[in-house]
Amino acid sequence: MKLINPFQRWRFTPPQILALGFAAAIIIGMLLLKLPWSTTGGVSWIDALFTAASATTVTGLVVVSTGTEFTIFGQTIIMILIKIGGLGLMTFAIITILILGKRIGLRERVLIQEALNQHSIGGVVNLVKILFIFSITIEFIAAGILAFKWVPEYGWSYGLYTSLFHSISAFNNAGFSLWDDSLSAYVSDPIVNVTITLLFIIGGIGFTVLYDVMTTRKFRHLALHTKIMLVGTLFVNVVAMLVIFALEFSNPLTFGQLTTVEQLWASYFQAVTPRTAGFNTIETADMTTGSIVFTLLLMFIGAGSASTGSGVKLTTFLIIMLAVITYLRGKQEPVIFERQIHHDIINRALAIVVISMAMIFISILGLSITENAPFILIVFEAFSAFGTVGLSMGLTGELSFYGKQIIIVLMFVGRIGPLTLAFALAKSSKSRISYPKGDVFTG
Repeated sequence: MKLINPFQRWRFTPPQILALGFAAAIIIGMLLLKLPWSTTGGVSWIDALFTAASATTVTGLVVVSTGTEFTIFGQTIIMILIKIGGLGLMTFAIITILILGKRIGLRERVLIQEALNQHSIGGVVNLVKILFIFSITIEFIAAGILAFKWVPEYGWSYGLYTSLFHSISAFNNAGFSLWDDSLSAYVSDPIVNVTITLLFIIGGIGFTVLYDVMTTRKFRHLALHTKIMLVGTLFVNVVAMLVIFALEFSNPLTFGQLTTVEQLWASYFQAVTPRTAGFNTIETADMTTGSIVFTLLLMFIGAGSASTGSGVKLTTFLIIMLAVITYLRGKQEPVIFERQIHHDIINRALAIVVISMAMIFISILGLSITENAPFILIVFEAFSAFGTVGLSMGLTGELSFYGKQIIIVLMFVGRIGPLTLAFALAKSSKSRISYPKGDVFTG
């Protein structure tokens, strides 16, 4: 029996099905969060929609307190939405069908290929099974480690629950926390810092990278994408940590009251969390202007392809930088790790960046009209929503009705990917007509 596809009679394309699937999950999540037993005092429809969208897109921006406004049932719904949004709807659909012992058809394999951003359909079902088991295992191991910290503080029941909630939220790069100040109380705690950051770094590096690393023993035998992601992630994180430390070292509102060791922990955490994780150990709004601007860049870059994170993706950013350097050096083809980068990949990267910047610019324009707030807060909110990061300078809770709608759309686009949305909206057309080349002056 094949996976039942309710959209098949309309012959939707894979990008359209993925977009509609995410939208359906958000709507169902909103309805569940509106149930009387989901909240302690009830939430509005727009706040329920915003929370469901933020959880499903694994963003972490909140308009109401997760820990106080939602009951355990409501928080569990949020956890489920985070898990669905992090691993993807098709992953859960395939796992369900496999549990029932049914057959996965060609169309379903194509959908998995699109959802996980794979080049071919070969081995995608096996990849889904491995990643699902891996994610569950990692989350429970991390929850057990965090329990050593939080069980003594909160008791067995709430301590274990808190550990599991933050473990799922971190691995899926969601940034949801049960505390309004996120993880600020644990700015120098090694267990919390190391466990949480490793979770969202592993989750954000990309499923294909994890699979490649698990099945390949030597670095030189790894796929090109894996090599770029591993080296690029290490480089960006180290540079980001040094930059944050330098910019915040003399800031009395953030690092001023911390010891040198605590400053290093805070620098490390704030350097890696903008890569779509969304947790914070220092107040974002108190950071220097330089740190804020640098964080915008990190949020725009985001995590890895086929990961629990969003943004334009690290490989996209690195490919464009490599193409620019190659052009300035007067060479024809970008080369990295003794491999040439095809022009189609560069064009795709350019399309992603241009569409992303257009979406962010339009959203900033819209928020500038609907919100009575300082411009830097609006810009930061837009970048955070698009990158599904979840960091905020305090504007989220003050958003107007229309401002919340703009952010919801931006989170949605950021999670499914700007290029996927473009393919979903565009009509496929092929032309055999070719035209003579022409010269255009640029620069």
